[in-house]
Amino acid sequence: MPAINLYSPAATSTAPLEKVFAITPDPTAELAYVTRAICVGVAGAVEVVMVDGTTAVVPALQPGVLYPIRVKQVVTAGTTATSIIGFV
Repeated sequence: MPAINLYSPAATSTAPLEKVFAITPDPTAELAYVTRAICVGVAGAVEVVMVDGTTAVVPALQPGVLYPIRVKQVVTAGTTATSIIGFV
């Protein structure tokens, strides 16, 4: 099932976050929602598929930091960080 994109062009990047959900990396499945930000509980890299379909491994994410990236999938292969949270 495709990730639901709740982002509204009328919203600003400083608008409050509305939802939070745990992210389990998966080789093929998209997230329930496209994120506005992610956070990790244990440092490491996260392989993501961005909302536009491009992929990247985001290295060295640190725990407790909100990273403002809009992703629709977190891929198992390149992900070493754990306790990943998505924000919408």
